[in-house]
Amino acid sequence: MVDTVPVTFITGAAGFVGLALVEHLLARGETVVGWDVAPLPEAAQRALATLPGRFTALRGDVGDAAALEAALALHRPQRLVLLAAVTAAAERERRAPECIFAVNLVAVTTALRLAAAQGVQRVLLASSGSAYGASGRLPGPLHETDTPLQPEGLYGISKMAAEAAAYRLADLLGMDLRIGRLGTCFGPWERDTGVRDTPSAPLQALRLLRARQPVRLPRPLRRDWLYVRDAAAAIAGLLDTEAPSQPIYNLAAGFEWSVADWCAWLATQPGFESADWGIAAEGDAANIEPYADYDRASMDITALRRDTGFVPHYDLPRAGADFLAWLQRSAAPAHV
Repeated sequence: MVDTVPVTFITGAAGFVGLALVEHLLARGETVVGWDVAPLPEAAQRALATLPGRFTALRGDVGDAAALEAALALHRPQRLVLLAAVTAAAERERRAPECIFAVNLVAVTTALRLAAAQGVQRVLLASSGSAYGASGRLPGPLHETDTPLQPEGLYGISKMAAEAAAYRLADLLGMDLRIGRLGTCFGPWERDTGVRDTPSAPLQALRLLRARQPVRLPRPLRRDWLYVRDAAAAIAGLLDTEAPSQPIYNLAAGFEWSVADWCAWLATQPGFESADWGIAAEGDAANIEPYADYDRASMDITALRRDTGFVPHYDLPRAGADFLAWLQRSAAPAHV
């Protein structure tokens, strides 16, 4: 009997969002091949081994075209998800701008060319809300087709360029491409991987409060924070959709809360009763690093809901409860 279960090949599979997507697909009983230059954490290996799907973890650099071509030829995936990225802060922008574009742009074009040659049927490129850049300062939600892209950092610039290049190549190569702009994620498997320079503010606060250290926020830090399990579900939903009505979708939460709300909720949980948190007083230093000096407008997910049926399941209390339970199960020091 011919195996009709599609094989999904994921670059950046050992990263934060990559592992969440691998978990999601394996839980559905699917076959997944993961490609990453970094090894899987031991906790991830144990967790993935309990799931019903089949997973093959491969070590490789997205910049190694020959190795990637060989892996695609061997595993013959029907679907490819491009998640490998360098999420750069200013220090890396100054020190290694070439690396940012090598991974976020050049490796995308290489993967698309190789995928087309190997007969991959469908590709999803993970982009970012950072592509909206300065438009996030405007009132109202960020919309895929109506909001201008005004990226401010090299990460957002590289993502905008990758979207345009991928769209052009997909047209030239006759590929089924869909692009998802991810919101700001947090949750299980977020850790220092060497390619994500600023941890999410919810994780920064959680780490400090678990260590019984004070949290001082520069402001409440309100945003449409996206729990990574919802991010994985959104990616999978867009990947599954047979006839998307537009080339690019926002993959976001659809609701907002603040890191101040997060700290207040944590303070009600066992082990956090003495949590010391607040907004830094004028003249005092904050110890939570935000992504920007403003709170970005939320991303509109009307199209995602309409075309994929996506419904976010993790509001703040559900995300917090799941995250704390996961930390207890995983016993992963890197996350705390």
